[in-house]
Amino acid sequence: MQQNHQPQTTNFRMARVQAIKGSKKLLNAWAFYDWANSVYTLTIASSIFPIFYSALFSSKDELVHAFGYEMKPTVLISIVTAFTFLTVAFLSPLLSGIADYVGNKKMFMKFFCYVGSIGCIGLYWFSLENIHWSILFYFMGLIGYWGSLVFYNSYLPDIAFEHQQDSISAKGFSLGYIGSVLLLILNLAMVMMPEMFGFNIGETEESLNLAKFEPMKISFITVGIWWALFSQYTFYVLPKGVSNGHKITRNVVFNGLRELREVWRKLKLNLRLKRYLWAFFVFSMAVQTIMLMAVYFGEKEINWASDSEKTTGLIISILVIQLVAVIGAIITSKISDSIGNIKTLIGVNFIWLCLCFYAYFMQSPIQFYIAAGSVGLVMGGVQSLGRSTYSKFLPETDDTTSYFSFYDVAEKIGIVIGMVIFAVVDQISSMRHAILFLFVFFLVGIILLFRVPKEKTS
Repeated sequence: MQQNHQPQTTNFRMARVQAIKGSKKLLNAWAFYDWANSVYTLTIASSIFPIFYSALFSSKDELVHAFGYEMKPTVLISIVTAFTFLTVAFLSPLLSGIADYVGNKKMFMKFFCYVGSIGCIGLYWFSLENIHWSILFYFMGLIGYWGSLVFYNSYLPDIAFEHQQDSISAKGFSLGYIGSVLLLILNLAMVMMPEMFGFNIGETEESLNLAKFEPMKISFITVGIWWALFSQYTFYVLPKGVSNGHKITRNVVFNGLRELREVWRKLKLNLRLKRYLWAFFVFSMAVQTIMLMAVYFGEKEINWASDSEKTTGLIISILVIQLVAVIGAIITSKISDSIGNIKTLIGVNFIWLCLCFYAYFMQSPIQFYIAAGSVGLVMGGVQSLGRSTYSKFLPETDDTTSYFSFYDVAEKIGIVIGMVIFAVVDQISSMRHAILFLFVFFLVGIILLFRVPKEKTS
């Protein structure tokens, strides 16, 4: 691959397709992976799985037995999630170093995609009786999603020129929200109207439980199939990477660590990129923790009139978040074009900060719906703009995978810290206090964003 300052005839060699940097075909194929994998974040991470998981327990106070300990169900999920992100943070620099060395980042993106889709399908057998195997499938889905994003994100400066990166990043998130909502509507129809899909809703307790849980479990299978199937177009068009003919040797694994160390050395000389990465590390820690735990919070802390209202209410709030997020990502991209990325991120983080206070005091379903709409407005914006801002600040280099590996490591370690803090506060107090505590991270993130230089500084 040639440098970004070269003409737009820069080519990537593929076995079957020649993809031109900046071309509509290549940009759309890259963005389409969001359509494929975002069904995981909506159905598994954010909606049906949290509802399914909570429904496995007979009361809010019931504890789960796992790994030799008794703990709150939400604490178990927080710990497993934190461990998964720690694993991704450890593996991503090693694997990205290998991908750069052999010039085939797509191979690793595929691997994590398929691990994740298999994990989603395996959740069909999730049960408290086999909690450790069940948690393994949850782990596979989570590590597959985030592991593939390491390589997916690293493609952005390779396939798009700087002036295209904000819009195509926002388009990817928008496609993801639209696709995931379409599948969610089908899955929710199965959950809320099981008789229309052939599920037995007889009078016995056993049949009622089957009608309650079986559609949810089927939805996990649909996510795995959707993810693996729709990713094929992206894999067909995207280039392997910067081909150099290298083969994997025993020293290649350590090459990834060396590249990460080299990126860290270069970051020390790039003040704008370094300060932005610190800010991103802090505010992303809070954003991702809230997104991962929002439905669990709504299930436990909101005063629903009945279980039926709770299920319906959580589903409505999830749909509101996703639909508003499409608009939010587009609006944020437009605002950033007018006032700049950093100023836009400061404004978005201030809204998140206010939402932490609001969440601490909300009690009623209507208050939860208002929060859901507000979260949706800033969720897509902070994600897409966070990614494209980092891409814009990168120096001219062919080694984009290692730079984005560093970005992903920072994000994952931040999530680990956020989830651990959330779990500790939740275990000793409540989720309400845990959400309020995240206010500190948004405040620090805003302060750090103000310190990012306006112009490139060495």
